[in-house]
Amino acid sequence: MRKNGFIILLILIVIIVIGIKGTEFYMERSKEEKNIQELLKEDAQPEVWIGKSKSQIPVGTPEGDLILYGYNLITNTSYYLGPKGTVAQITNGMNCQNCHLQAGTLPYGNNFGKVAANYPEYRARNNGWQSISARVNDCFERSMNGHSLNSNSHEMKAIVAYMEWLGKDVPKGSKPAGTGIMKIKMMDKPADPTLGKLVFTTHCQSCHGPNGQGLLNLDGTGYTYPPLWGEHSYNDGAGMYRISSLAGFILPNMPFGTTTYHHPSISTEDAWNVAAFINSQPRPHINQSNDWKDLSTKPFDFPFGPYADSFSEQQHKYGPYQPIIDAKKQAKNNVSLK
Repeated sequence: MRKNGFIILLILIVIIVIGIKGTEFYMERSKEEKNIQELLKEDAQPEVWIGKSKSQIPVGTPEGDLILYGYNLITNTSYYLGPKGTVAQITNGMNCQNCHLQAGTLPYGNNFGKVAANYPEYRARNNGWQSISARVNDCFERSMNGHSLNSNSHEMKAIVAYMEWLGKDVPKGSKPAGTGIMKIKMMDKPADPTLGKLVFTTHCQSCHGPNGQGLLNLDGTGYTYPPLWGEHSYNDGAGMYRISSLAGFILPNMPFGTTTYHHPSISTEDAWNVAAFINSQPRPHINQSNDWKDLSTKPFDFPFGPYADSFSEQQHKYGPYQPIIDAKKQAKNNVSLK
């Protein structure tokens, strides 16, 4: 009888110990799951636009074949239109997707997601409304430091068809999250080209070369990694010559292949500084005398005067930008109150 009592007591002790351990395990697991959920919450990103892939192009129809040609022109522009182009020789050797990543489909990769839904669009720089083809020609003349395409050419029709196909499901007038270039946090001090050179040396020159010259492909018809300055790079009228645009492109995307928009490889400050370094280097010039006829519409970081405000050209180029933005808002409010 005593022996049985001892066994029962032992069983009860084991049950209690298991119960305590089970409770501890459950509490620890709950705590761990809670921590995971908190991390996921912190890492949560808004739903972003992601473009369709090449495999989804409806090839085998006249429309699909035109779209596919447009895709090829975007991804391998120089082969068709570069210095050794098979169709024309009107660009500097860069490809459209050097600045519009993954054929204009990557979130925050300067993609084409909002193009079809928003063009024709009024653009203050051009002092009027622009069609998609006119906007594309802006890129040929500025980002590729070249010449425009005839808007009725087969090549232009193909590029426009591709962009319209990518954006056909985007509601008219909308600009989904992840389209275009990321707006990144402002610094409260000027961007520093000297510090930016260190960032470039550490993170960028392995692909773009120690002198920013880029890397030509094997047959020399275009660039695998584009030149960031010099005679074969974008000119000083390109959108990337604005430091905010270049920094907003770099942060979520560079170094290429190691960075995603929600897990940047460099800091925001590094992005501003390396953009300042790149855009402080020599590059081709384009006549911009016909741009920004209304000076009040010039962007805060447009690097050439004249301006509608009293801030220096140096501050407009390198910052700090917030005082310029605030002054511009105040001036606009003053006008609206009159």
